[in-house]
Amino acid sequence: MAEGRVARWTTRWRSWPVEVRWLSAAAPWVLVVFAVVGSVQRPQSVPQDGGRLVFEDTFDRAEPGEGFLQGPPDLNWQKGTWRIDNGRLVGEKIHNAALWLQTPMPEAVRVEVDVRAETPEGDAKVEIFGDGRTHQSGYIAIAGGWKNTVSCLARRDEHAEERKQDARCGRDRRCIEPGTDYRWTFIRTDGRVRWYVDGALFLVYDDAQPIDGRFFAFNNWEAKTSFDNLRIYDLSTP
Repeated sequence: MAEGRVARWTTRWRSWPVEVRWLSAAAPWVLVVFAVVGSVQRPQSVPQDGGRLVFEDTFDRAEPGEGFLQGPPDLNWQKGTWRIDNGRLVGEKIHNAALWLQTPMPEAVRVEVDVRAETPEGDAKVEIFGDGRTHQSGYIAIAGGWKNTVSCLARRDEHAEERKQDARCGRDRRCIEPGTDYRWTFIRTDGRVRWYVDGALFLVYDDAQPIDGRFFAFNNWEAKTSFDNLRIYDLSTP
C-alpha cells in the first residue's frame, strides 16, 4: 500500500509545471539554510538568572577603602591615584597600576560592572582572574584601546597576537562612545571566559589552560574612565 501511495504521488508531482516541482524540492533546503543562518546571526544574551550574590559595591563613599589594593605601574612610569567622584570609581593617568579587589572570586562566577569612557580616546579596561596585585596576571578586557581603535580580550598580554579582538571598530569608527554607560558581564564556569556588553555576547576566550587567578581589578592607562555597580555572583550554587 505504501508503494502505491508513493507511485500516485510521483505521478501527480511529474504532472506539475517545472517551476512548481523545483520549488517543492528546494523548499526544505531553503528552510534549513534559514534556520542555520538564523542560529549563527542571533546574538547570545547574557544569562541573568541563577547564582548567589557574594559581593556588591556601589562606591557611595569618599575613597576606595581597604578592600582594594593598588598594584605597581608599568616600569619607568608613575602611578596615578584612584578616586571616587559622585559615586563612581575614577581612574586617570594610572599607568596600569590596577586597583585590585581583595575579595577572591568563586571559581564559577559572573561579574557585572558599569563602565564608562569619559573622553573620546576611550580606553576602558578591567582585569579578571588575576593574582590580586600584578597587571596582566589574568585576562585583560579593553574597549576602545589605543585611542579608541581596538577592543580585545587578552590572556596575560594585551598586545599578544592571540588576543580575541572585535573587528567592528577601528580608526573610522569608535569602539566605545564617551559618556555612555555600558554594562559589562564576565562569566566563567569552565575554561571559557565570556564577555558580554549590555547583555549581548561580545568576545570569548576559550582557554585550554585556564588561568586560575581569583581576583578582579579596575585598570587604566591615561584616558579618564569610570566604573560603578560592581556585582559578583557565585554560580556554583543556585
